[in-house]
Amino acid sequence: MTNPLFYAKILLFGEYGIIEDSQGLTLPYSFYKGTLKFSDNQSDFEKKSNESLQKYSDYLSTLELPKDFKIDVDAFKKDIEKGLFFDSNIPQGYGVGSSGALVAAIFEKYSFIKYIPESISKIQLKDLKKVFGELESYFHGKSSGIDPLICYMNLPILIENKESVDKVSIPKEEAGKGAIFLIDSGSVGETGPMVQIFFEKLKNEGFRKTLKEEFIKYNNACIDSFLNKEMTPFFKNLKNLSKWAYVHFKPMIPTNLYNAWKNGIDTNAYYLKLCGSGGGGYILGFAKDYEKAEKMLEGFNKEVIYRF
Repeated sequence: MTNPLFYAKILLFGEYGIIEDSQGLTLPYSFYKGTLKFSDNQSDFEKKSNESLQKYSDYLSTLELPKDFKIDVDAFKKDIEKGLFFDSNIPQGYGVGSSGALVAAIFEKYSFIKYIPESISKIQLKDLKKVFGELESYFHGKSSGIDPLICYMNLPILIENKESVDKVSIPKEEAGKGAIFLIDSGSVGETGPMVQIFFEKLKNEGFRKTLKEEFIKYNNACIDSFLNKEMTPFFKNLKNLSKWAYVHFKPMIPTNLYNAWKNGIDTNAYYLKLCGSGGGGYILGFAKDYEKAEKMLEGFNKEVIYRF
């Protein structure tokens, strides 16, 4: 059997808010993917990946995981000696879950108990998210476990709050004029420093207040209206969300997108928001008329991820 592919993920809504108990909505994104493979004579990429896996396996040796989610670290280490590496085209620092896919692939291959994602209960999801948080914290210092969970499940996931997640159905794509799309900022974003900025901002009582009373309200309303396919309230809340981010998340917005971000709000042709922690990588765009938005965003590399 060939090793399964693990897709990237896109956090459609909930960036930073999920740290403060907002809802989140995240989808698998099959354009980018990764899989564990063996190589005899390794290229530089394969060698580097193999060395990284070696270091990661040492970290796994130190973890005390719950018995239902234990990993066969010995088998993993033996395979690393045989030339195991992670063959992935998921860009790092772009907010699409490069480390999440790696963690999901390792768990799928080396966990003692094998799970069928479609059959996993809501309670198991909660436990799995916690375990994935521990497994991924090696890469980011602290992880919610959401990214590996999405990559592992390969299903849309609704983050209900800090503790609870559930599988969810998103409206079927249609060949309409509207689109959700990614814009490549052209630079890499580092999660750590961006999250640090956010925590600094949280020390300010005024920021905490507006985050809870405005950002989380708009964010949750966007998720609700999107899942119910109510596009008028969806775009109304999206505009508020984009405006709020332009004012309060400015350090996280790549500088080459400031003007485009504001232009979208002023013309109502499209709205932009962060995709993950920001600072670089991808930015998310939403437009009722994608052709019009595309012309206005000429010069930027764009990828459509959903049509409506």
